[in-house]
Amino acid sequence: METVLMYLLFVVGVILIIKGGDWFVDGAAWIAEVTGIPKFIVGATIVSIATTLPEIIVSAMAAVEGHELLRSGVADAQLLAQEELGMAIGNGVGSVICNTAMIMAFGIMFDPTEVDRKKFSYKAVLQGVTVVALLVLAFKGSLSLKASIVLLVIFVSFIAESIKNARTDIDDYFEEKAKIDKKIVAKNIFYIVAGAVFIVVGSRLLVNNGGKIAVSWGVSGSVVGVTMVAIGTSLPELVTAVTAVVKKQPSMSVGNVIGANIIDIALILPICSFIYGGVLPVSAQNIYLDFPVCILVSLIALVPTVIAKKFRRWQGVVLLVIYIAYLVIVASKLDWYLSIFNSTV
Repeated sequence: METVLMYLLFVVGVILIIKGGDWFVDGAAWIAEVTGIPKFIVGATIVSIATTLPEIIVSAMAAVEGHELLRSGVADAQLLAQEELGMAIGNGVGSVICNTAMIMAFGIMFDPTEVDRKKFSYKAVLQGVTVVALLVLAFKGSLSLKASIVLLVIFVSFIAESIKNARTDIDDYFEEKAKIDKKIVAKNIFYIVAGAVFIVVGSRLLVNNGGKIAVSWGVSGSVVGVTMVAIGTSLPELVTAVTAVVKKQPSMSVGNVIGANIIDIALILPICSFIYGGVLPVSAQNIYLDFPVCILVSLIALVPTVIAKKFRRWQGVVLLVIYIAYLVIVASKLDWYLSIFNSTV
């Protein structure tokens, strides 16, 4: 009965995150619309932050749990803390891989779109710099306080550039603002508040029961983090991508995914590092599998697009194949994969 409840609560957590993320995005997008901010900027900033709220809360909660376990002094406290941290890091990096190799790939395959090279290139380069910086800064097995500050500088530069673009484009967006009805204002405030509550509650259920599932399966928190938790917390991005395809607004989806990826690494991991005490342990799986795959899918998704000023369907196909192969390696419990690197180090 307890096992059934564990899976049931995990599913309930996912459902709350999906619905909460949907409401929160609706409310945030409405605010952006009435202020006249262009769609790509909305996708890259406001919607990105809204849709990454599940990842931020889930990873932060996992880091808090790990820190509390480490301070508790109970038996195997350090090992248990490492499992929670593995879920936090795995969620952040796994979400980037999921966003790029599944969600962006989905959008590319169904609706390949042209991009504004000037606006797209900076964010594409910034995502590439972010994932490469993460591998370099954490390659020795931990993310230090100084490394976290470097990532935060990248995040601040991303926000600053997005705000600059918004200010440049906003003047010509509307000559007259749409009338704002009190009922519409109340509804969207409700969406934002209720959505945030749903995400927080759902994230708590996801973290607590995700850890129990990891133990019952005999796998590490990192594995659960880059698979079940990462996919679960990335569902708001998937909903946004599907909606963008249906409504023929691909620029919103692309901006959302790139913005979410930068936030997942450059904001979430430093937050986890600060919560844990300044030095965030990084596993061999992260260094030799998750980070390299993150770099690979970023290169495939972004470099050809910057050159051609357009996404191509082949990019979506290749990204999905890589994601499936990645999940197969993770599902195999990584022993054979990591043994390759252990024998060469």
